[in-house]
Amino acid sequence: MVSKEDGITVTKVANLFADDIQRVTDFRPNIYTASKPKGKYAVVVGTIQGNAYLRNLAERGLIDADSLNGRWERYMVKVIESPSKGVDKVLVIVGSDRRGAAYGTFSVSEAIGVSPWYWWADVPVRKNKQLLLTADVLSQSPTVKYRGFFINDEDWGLKPWASKNFEQNLGDIGPKTYARVCELLLRMKANMLAPAMHSCTGAFYSHADSKLVADTFGIIITTSHCEPLLLNNAAHSEWDMKTDGDWNYKTNKDAIVNKWDRRLSEASCFENIYTTAMRGLHDAGLRGDLPMNERVQLIEQVIADQRKLLEKHIGKQVEDIPQIFVPYKETMDIYENGLRVPDDVTLVWVDDNYGYMKRVSNPTEQKRKGGAGVYYHLSYLGGPHDYLWLNTTPPVLMYEELKKAFDTGADRYWLLNVGDIKPMELGITTFMDMAWDIHSFDIDNVNRHQSRMLSQLFGLQYYLSLIHI
Repeated sequence: MVSKEDGITVTKVANLFADDIQRVTDFRPNIYTASKPKGKYAVVVGTIQGNAYLRNLAERGLIDADSLNGRWERYMVKVIESPSKGVDKVLVIVGSDRRGAAYGTFSVSEAIGVSPWYWWADVPVRKNKQLLLTADVLSQSPTVKYRGFFINDEDWGLKPWASKNFEQNLGDIGPKTYARVCELLLRMKANMLAPAMHSCTGAFYSHADSKLVADTFGIIITTSHCEPLLLNNAAHSEWDMKTDGDWNYKTNKDAIVNKWDRRLSEASCFENIYTTAMRGLHDAGLRGDLPMNERVQLIEQVIADQRKLLEKHIGKQVEDIPQIFVPYKETMDIYENGLRVPDDVTLVWVDDNYGYMKRVSNPTEQKRKGGAGVYYHLSYLGGPHDYLWLNTTPPVLMYEELKKAFDTGADRYWLLNVGDIKPMELGITTFMDMAWDIHSFDIDNVNRHQSRMLSQLFGLQYYLSLIHI
């Protein structure tokens, strides 16, 4: 049972959960919108603020509303006996918000044997005609507020596959593909996506339904270090030097600001995290051969102008709008030479493209209101050493570097460069599990994390034998 007031994300998740039950049992329960359960046994999915029945249970003391109200992405999963007349048992899955409700629901899916990777990696589902669930679980809020991945270097894998197989009518990565991506993110307790952005792919906003799909899944859109204010200048549909002029803020400011203004007019009504400052075209350095002191002044002006646009379109104080600054490659030099980044903007530290953090917050930066985050690579296209199609980053390296960043304040934003998703399943899972609860990891257990995941595919006996070696 769901409530209309909870909106489309909760209803979508409930339907996916019904599909999961069918995958396991060959029986698909009915999804219905109502004010109270129907029948002796029921599952209720939603939030207290959006579901009157769950609110009633809270008022009667059967749900601890104080543990959820006002919290970020928490959930409760609980079996309640005889909650109302004619109902023997109800399984309630309650979120503090729409994503919390989704995480709680998909945690039950995992418990009955449906992996987050059931579709992307063809992980088999073990059949079971009967399901017996006893649950009384209350999650904590995630240790990292914003968690997600960046689809990058999609030219050889995801783009050809989507174009030639999954979205043949579109011939591109589009809303149908992004629906599967967003489902995967939710199942892994992630909440944001940086879409594919190479020139071979249609820009995310060039297919109007893509942003609608992301919102229906409750997924926040963010962008890479070279896509300021959601604008992908690697795509000719977004920025064409022949018609738009040079991507040079000093000489062509009006054209660039106009592009940002138009993008915000169509996208600012959704949940987004906005990349501030700017680099050159695609993954190149700032255009214009400026001395360092002028680069610093120019980027400070860019950020100031961007923040005026954000206030204009979103209607909030700019300090309350999620923004990031990513000091990647030459932008790190500009930052180190005195660039003043507004205190509320999150500093997103980068690795060296091979898994080692180049920088973490110093004691002064740790006091910033905007906090810090990380941009981390499992895949990289660039000289002198590309690595694209093998998951080669050791989990212990990932743990040591990310824990170092976390301990120095990087708990606001974690973005993982995953190439075109395949075959990074193990590394993605490790990263997202750390982002959800880094305190459950330590130097002793991190190397068993991937073997635990593999044992879910091939048999628990292999994991147990490994432990006893």
